[in-house]
Amino acid sequence: MNNWTKRWDDRYSTEEFAYGEEPNNYLKEQLGKLNPGTILFPAEGEGRNAVFAAKLGWEVSAFDISEEGKNKALKLAEANNVSIDYQVGELETLDFQKSQFDCIALIYAHFPAEIKSDIHKQLDTLLKKDGFIIFEAFSKNHLEYVTKNEKVGGPKDIESLFSIEEIKADFPNYEIIELEEKEIELSEGLFHNGTGSVIRFVGRKK
Repeated sequence: MNNWTKRWDDRYSTEEFAYGEEPNNYLKEQLGKLNPGTILFPAEGEGRNAVFAAKLGWEVSAFDISEEGKNKALKLAEANNVSIDYQVGELETLDFQKSQFDCIALIYAHFPAEIKSDIHKQLDTLLKKDGFIIFEAFSKNHLEYVTKNEKVGGPKDIESLFSIEEIKADFPNYEIIELEEKEIELSEGLFHNGTGSVIRFVGRKK
């Protein structure tokens, strides 16, 4: 097991949910505008967003590198009487199909800096034409927020954080419905608390 996997297994192995059981606010707001179809949640951790989507009638797939995250997610799904297809592993080892999904939701999916753009490009191939990306993650300016207040969470290296330019470069073939950097208040479980700076993006694949 590498350090990255161990880090997330350790974080998810407690009784309490690291980021809470409630869905992310931005995801909740954006999913409310779409008709349910097939949706993928990369780096889904303990399943709060996937379970929420399943309750709305979406056919949900998710993946993460953490077996502990999957265990928590399946428990949460069972408690909410929904089912989600949750796989564990690196994206290229999983059996998702080209153009399989109507929507891909990247909610704090902070992949290691050296692979994050490649992952975005791989995910793009899994999305149908006219499908949607919903994205919220910490911006490069978030570094000053997390330095002042560790409780807000997020990566502490600039390369793992996002900029508007990166999102445009990673998803060039999209109609941009919304793309902004924004200061927000987070109150999500144990590890996202306080003021942070995020990039929010909703795009439709051309």
